[in-house]
Amino acid sequence: MPDTANAEDHVRPFVYETLTTKALHFSISEIQSRMQSRRPLALDLDYTRTMMGFLLFNDRPDTIGMIGLGGGSLAKFCRAYLPKARIDVVEINPHVIALRDVFHVPPDDGLFAVRRGDGADFVRSPPHRLDVLMVDGYDPDGIPPALCSQAFYDDCRDSLQPEGLLVVNLHMGHCDYALHVERIRRAFDGRVLVLCDRDCGNSIVFGCDGRRLQRAQTLQLRRPRHFDAAAWEELAPSLTEVMVELRKAVFDGVGRG
Repeated sequence: MPDTANAEDHVRPFVYETLTTKALHFSISEIQSRMQSRRPLALDLDYTRTMMGFLLFNDRPDTIGMIGLGGGSLAKFCRAYLPKARIDVVEINPHVIALRDVFHVPPDDGLFAVRRGDGADFVRSPPHRLDVLMVDGYDPDGIPPALCSQAFYDDCRDSLQPEGLLVVNLHMGHCDYALHVERIRRAFDGRVLVLCDRDCGNSIVFGCDGRRLQRAQTLQLRRPRHFDAAAWEELAPSLTEVMVELRKAVFDGVGRG
């Protein structure tokens, strides 16, 4: 997106602060992101920990793309604990980017960059093929139409390395939720894993090459030697849930052997 795009076309979020947390909101009824003030790297919302389930498939990604910055929870977690990965974060709302320091999002450097842009444009013409693509792009009205079309999910698939992984955060209460899942399924020829958090209404969808899904079904949950022990311990319950669902799953056109 050009730097000259009108910032006033985007809603300004606000920060709601308590004694222990800072949260990013577009409206007081919905939290976009939340940070623990004393532990800014911690993944405070359950769905963000589930999205990190990509580590079960690839614990050493070289390239990570993220659509949607929010409060930067996933961006700064990956920057801290996957320091060798190149991470490109795309956020369309300049007012969200303007709050990056409030949420302790690290500065740009040779391996980490937050830029203003359209996520649909990013996956259509990515700067390089991605090992992991995380899509968590919401505006005050929910998922923008450009980030949930069949063409968008097809472009997501094409932006990945041959065994790359797509991770999408969807809201189960959306009227087209089932259609969005089906579009991801179609883009990946049925090779998707869907995890639902009915308490919070989030659904995390993983899509990738069937061979990687099959291999992941036989893995044991072990911390990679290079990964911070305390951070892994916090992720472990969510990763276990992903592992349990993965082992139960039968993927269209893949089977379980």
